[in-house]
Amino acid sequence: MTGTDHTGSDAGRHNAADGRGIVGHLRYLFVLSRPRFWLYLAGPVAVGVTYGIDDVSGLFTPVTVALAAYFLLPANVFLYGVNDVFDADIDAINPKKEGREARWQGDRVVAAAVAVSTAGGLATLAITPQVAWPYLLGFVALAAGYSAPPLRFKTTPLLDSASNGLYILPGAAAYATVAGTHPPLPALVGAWLWTMGMHTFSAIPDIDPDREAGIRTTATVLGESRTYAYCFGCWAAGAVAFAVLDVRLGLLLGLYPAFVAWVATSGVAVDRAYWWFPALNTLVGTLLAMGGLWRVYPIWGVL
Repeated sequence: MTGTDHTGSDAGRHNAADGRGIVGHLRYLFVLSRPRFWLYLAGPVAVGVTYGIDDVSGLFTPVTVALAAYFLLPANVFLYGVNDVFDADIDAINPKKEGREARWQGDRVVAAAVAVSTAGGLATLAITPQVAWPYLLGFVALAAGYSAPPLRFKTTPLLDSASNGLYILPGAAAYATVAGTHPPLPALVGAWLWTMGMHTFSAIPDIDPDREAGIRTTATVLGESRTYAYCFGCWAAGAVAFAVLDVRLGLLLGLYPAFVAWVATSGVAVDRAYWWFPALNTLVGTLLAMGGLWRVYPIWGVL
């Protein structure tokens, strides 16, 4: 599939996009930002803050609110906007783009919104201490490098999975911002392994479209059954890493290997289970954040 195959249709899409009003642009940016996945970036910020503070007074500050606001929406416009730009041809034949997601329909306004969202990530350096900068810069670099050439990690097996550690970097930055120190190493290792499993599981519905487009990923190389095993291994190892910090954390993260084992053996279609994933992540993330809050404000204090 070459770029010239889509010249006419691309021109039509851009002309239609240019004709959108402000409401149309906002609606498209909303869909582009994948609202079902907003908490994948904002959630780690909440978890990082709750485990980094020493007192509830540090929970809502101008800096923590600004970080949460950026990673809730603008960061998702940046991440998925870059993704959609460089995946336009692949997404044209990807059935996952029907309904819940949108194919790239960018124009100058949309491109400007993506650029501003990218700059917003760099602007967070101005409000955070230096200890948080490696995580913030790492997020920007991996979010761009995942989809954009020349790196385009998403087309290199194993690197596509490993580079998705970008999702926990906002949480690490938030923790470092409020605690003034780096997060515990077992937490970073466990969370990184969690993102590797999360990414590779979400790539299973894309195996056929990616193979048709000639894209090599961890999932296309392993195939569906071995990809389940890979995800199980990542999540089980991540749970063990968290258990080093607290057995209760390890048990909570143990929901993920149990989930993928159930999907692999139950006959549930993976493209259906894929859409249940945000609910599981929201549940686990909420429990993690509540656990962090109870450190500084025990539940019996409000009973």
